[in-house]
Order: sequence, then C-alpha cells, then structure tokens
Amino acid sequence: MKAFTVDLTVCNGCYACQIGCKDEHVANNWPGYAKPQPNTGHFWLKLDEKVRGTIPKVRVAYRPHLCMHCGKCIDVCKNKAVYRRDDGLVIIDPDKCAGCMTCVDACPYNAIYYNKDLLISQKCTGCAHLLDDGWQQPHCALNCPNEAIKIVDVENLDVLKNDPQYETIRPELGLPVRVFYKGILHRFIAGCVYDPVEKEVLIGAKLTLADEASGETREAETDWAGDFWFYNVKENAKYSLTIAYGGKKTLISGIDTSDDVNLGDIAFR
Repeated sequence: MKAFTVDLTVCNGCYACQIGCKDEHVANNWPGYAKPQPNTGHFWLKLDEKVRGTIPKVRVAYRPHLCMHCGKCIDVCKNKAVYRRDDGLVIIDPDKCAGCMTCVDACPYNAIYYNKDLLISQKCTGCAHLLDDGWQQPHCALNCPNEAIKIVDVENLDVLKNDPQYETIRPELGLPVRVFYKGILHRFIAGCVYDPVEKEVLIGAKLTLADEASGETREAETDWAGDFWFYNVKENAKYSLTIAYGGKKTLISGIDTSDDVNLGDIAFR
C-alpha cells in the first residue's frame, strides 16, 4: 500500500516539488492516468507558505499540499470515474469523468481542480504512471533536494497512524488519508527577557510554562540573546509563564494561544 510521507523539518520552501509536478503534467498526456494539466490555475501539488508570529519572533511554515487520497471523491462520483487502485492511490479516470464537479465540491482538502478547457476534474495522481513504469518515486519527490517528500510502502495505514512523529491534516474528519506529515508547526509562545536598568538581556533565566487548565508544565531557559521559544503549545488555551532569575520571580498569566504569541521584550528586575 502506498502512502506519502512529508518531512516538514527539512522542507525549506524551495518550491522544487511544485515545479516538479508542473514539469510532469503540464502539456503532457498520460493516457488512463491524467490529461494535461493547465499552464496556470491548477496546483496538483502546492507549496503552502505561512508567516507565523510577529516581528521579531517570526517563523515561516512551509507545507506541500496535495490530494490526501482519502477517497471522499469516490463516494460522490455519479459516473464512477473515480477509483482507488490496489496500491491505495485515488485516480480520476480522465476518459470517464463527465465534468460534473461533484468531486471538486466534496473534496475537504480543496485538492481537486476543474479543467475548463477539457471539461474534466483533475488532481494529483501520485504519478501513478511513473510508478507503474518502474519508477520508485513521483516527480515531486524526485525533484526535492532534501528528500522531504516520499512515497513509501506500508502493510496498512496504521503503521503511520500510530507513529507519534506523523500527523494528518484535518484528522477530525476520520478519513483514510494517505499523506502523513512530520514536524507540523503548531502554536508557539516566544519572547525576550531583559534587565531594564542594566539594559542587558538575561541569559539563562529559568522559564516555566503552565497550562492553566490542566496544570501541565514545560521548562526552558533564555538563550544568549535573552530569547525563549515554547513550540507546539495547545491551540486556544490559556497559559501562565513564570520567569526566575537571580533569586527573583515574576508571573505572566492569561496567555491566550488562539494565535501564535510574541510576548515581546519582558522587563525583569
């Protein structure tokens, strides 16, 4: 069974995956798999780029977005043009598709596109034509300089579902997706601690972050620049931060993680 793994910890946003998809499918016809992708408007694999936080505590998150091969489109297609292969990849048969756009509307990941010239729906095929020709990887994976994207063979999806280092997009839908991400950037809390009198940053200040609902705590220290980062905190939660240095403590409470949090420069004396 085929599944995609995408390691976001090594993705640097170079767009090579997106370019590789275009190179493989624009102006190329793969009979039985896919008709040509339009020059513009379609992104069967699209590199999503999101700027997180506020200056100077900013992180840019990259995530290649493609069809999750969940099969939701199979259930809604009235013409039975969409099917799942034995290896798990979902294909829209370009010869059977009637262009009704039912699958486009039903896709929970906005990964299916309508070709206005050919009057058919189209999406990522996992480069099934290459795999069937003996290639080990799709074009997006072959184009990735950091090998962030791969197609892997697994006995069943539980191998990846039960691996704590991998996550899926919109897991609340309960769909059998076949794209698994490593290193998704969740909410973060960041800031800088300094002495307003000495006008120097505090290096090695002890930080304790506490979830105000559960009481769960995490610890960190300020670095050489007085900065601190708490990654992957819960979304839409309330946190309290205790700062300790030189025998003194201060508390910041009610930190709301409905978005990434930059606490800015924190004066500590």
